Amino acid sequence: MKILVCISHVPDTTSKINFTDNDTKFDTNGVQFVINPYDEFCLTRAMWFKEKQGATVTVLNVGNATTEPTLRKALAIGADDAIRVNAEPIDGLSVAKEIAAVVKNGNYDLVLAGRESIDYNGGMVPGMIASLVNYNFVNGCVGVEIDGNSATLVREIDGGNETLSSSLPMVIAGQKGIVEEKDLRIPNMRGIMMARQKPLQVVEPVSTANATEVQSYQKPAPKGAVKLVSADNIDELINLLHNEAKVI
Repeated sequence: MKILVCISHVPDTTSKINFTDNDTKFDTNGVQFVINPYDEFCLTRAMWFKEKQGATVTVLNVGNATTEPTLRKALAIGADDAIRVNAEPIDGLSVAKEIAAVVKNGNYDLVLAGRESIDYNGGMVPGMIASLVNYNFVNGCVGVEIDGNSATLVREIDGGNETLSSSLPMVIAGQKGIVEEKDLRIPNMRGIMMARQKPLQVVEPVSTANATEVQSYQKPAPKGAVKLVSADNIDELINLLHNEAKVI
């Protein structure tokens, strides 16, 4: 079984975010980048298939050369090889098209991707990939088992989980639950050293057209000051909740 895991290169949630050029560009100075957490869940599940069923695991990123350390980390975790599409991931559709081209050329049986990236939270790329390559698709996946060409999947729905059956090839958009946080793997020294020797192929994009463009970025409004009310002053608390917060 050939597995392709899509890897997004995203800012660590502890990083301080700023913008430049009149708030039209994201300022990467001083920002620590990591593997998108949802993608890391999927990569960990792919490693299980590699170890238990002999699958081969390729990781893929659409981005410039600055994303290669993130791909090397994925290789250190245990992926067999990596592909970087040399294009800026500005638009969800263009990213999906680039990944779809790799999927078609590589004849992958299973494509795993996080349900969304934690920077833009678009949640559109996995479904677009499935549509472009005409693969079966399951979103919000929290469990997957593969037996030959058959897949049993669990996805999260409102109020509970739903169990599905499907067949390969397919695209799965995973999230926490497909593995748990305790199952995530930290690269050891041997893995880091081996990752330096594993192939990382750079391919040129099939298209440079983007369907959307960034007009501007805006930070959330700062939170207002906290008002403390004495536990004995219930009337004041009710007044503030009713007339100021307008929640009662």
